[in-house]
Amino acid sequence: MDTNIYDFSCDDSSGNKVNLSDFRGKTLLIVNTASKCGFTPQYDGLQSLQEKYDSEQFSVLAFPCNQFGGQEPGSDNEIQEFCSNNFKTTFPVFSKIDVNGESAHPLYKFLCSEKKGVLGSKKIKWNFTKFLINSAGEPIARYGSTTAPDKIAKDIDKLIK
Repeated sequence: MDTNIYDFSCDDSSGNKVNLSDFRGKTLLIVNTASKCGFTPQYDGLQSLQEKYDSEQFSVLAFPCNQFGGQEPGSDNEIQEFCSNNFKTTFPVFSKIDVNGESAHPLYKFLCSEKKGVLGSKKIKWNFTKFLINSAGEPIARYGSTTAPDKIAKDIDKLIK
């Protein structure tokens, strides 16, 4: 049974396999993203967190997903360009995945079983759901789409101190 996120690997936007154990020892914020969503401006806040905590062994990990209203229709390359050009992202943006259902990526199946949403739901409700991961690779908290990234800073502070 998987006990932390280091047991998983994911493809980066170029199709290369990335072992999440590469992030061992870092505090992480894992987010399912979309480029045509009302919450897309949160990329600015995510990048601000990345810059604020970059020297503190912290990283945002973005996982584009097209399961909510078809709001992430582009190719991995188009998504990467969108993030770089519009939000100057410096954090990893992975290959597009599913976060719900039978085709959900195993990482998201794990995250959703470890940190349930409102009323105990395991499903991701929408784009920009966020999971805070401690430096041991354990999910600590789950935040809904409406939680702005800057509202998570105090929780990050507690983990990196």
